[in-house]
Amino acid sequence: MDRVQLASFLRTRRAALQPEDVGLPRGSRRRTAGLRREEVAALSGMSADYYSRLEQRRGPHPSEQMLAAVARGLRLSLAERDHLFQLAGHAVPHRTVRADHVNPGMMRILDRLHDTPAQVVNHLGETLAQTPPAVALLGDETRHTGAARSAHHRWFTDPAARRLHPAEDHETQSRLLVAHLHAAYTRDGRGSRAATLVDGLLAASPEFARLWREHPVPAGSCPPKHFLHPEVGPLELHCQTLVDPDRSQTLLVFTAVPGSESDDRLRLLSVIGSQLV
Repeated sequence: MDRVQLASFLRTRRAALQPEDVGLPRGSRRRTAGLRREEVAALSGMSADYYSRLEQRRGPHPSEQMLAAVARGLRLSLAERDHLFQLAGHAVPHRTVRADHVNPGMMRILDRLHDTPAQVVNHLGETLAQTPPAVALLGDETRHTGAARSAHHRWFTDPAARRLHPAEDHETQSRLLVAHLHAAYTRDGRGSRAATLVDGLLAASPEFARLWREHPVPAGSCPPKHFLHPEVGPLELHCQTLVDPDRSQTLLVFTAVPGSESDDRLRLLSVIGSQLV
């Protein structure tokens, strides 16, 4: 681990990142060139003290998970992320791990959706980043670890994952998730993370096994999604998607028909989301 170069690299990238780049207000009293340390820490999901110690050439040896979080917080490119790992004494992540790294362009779009439920997910159904309104709508989906990181896994193994959706929609949602996982498995093949996820679900869920044998194919359109939110009530939302083929990631944006009851409730959720920051 090269503490001196690591600290210098973090400072230069922080100085180059402007508040507007991450959806933060500049304010009239800002004197720092670029972002403040506490802002980067918040974007990375860590304490300001931990991040500050990295820039001050002290503190513990950061884990790969912490480095990945810093890379997302600083909106690093893949080449910059690899360089960060090398400076910290870690091997450059393999391509399958790199799928966790959100494209900087995708992050810039997400940063501008601060009042809208939106999130970035990879091809395994793992949520990589969320706006506060998305957390208010769906919960913090980035907190999960292991196989539970995948929404596909949670849907078929954890009854709590289905509470937000009406019972009459469960079969449709199950079939859709299996279809998406089929596509990921076909692309990645045996020995991949997708294959490991499939094997675990085949052993754990008879429902998944039944649908898997039917070989469902993802539909070309996304029908309206229905939610039963515990605070604002029923919602009918449309899910717009922006796909980054190179990274196997998708930006999901949830919207409601203007003037509808769902639109009013979604606005209320945006207020709830802003209170979570």
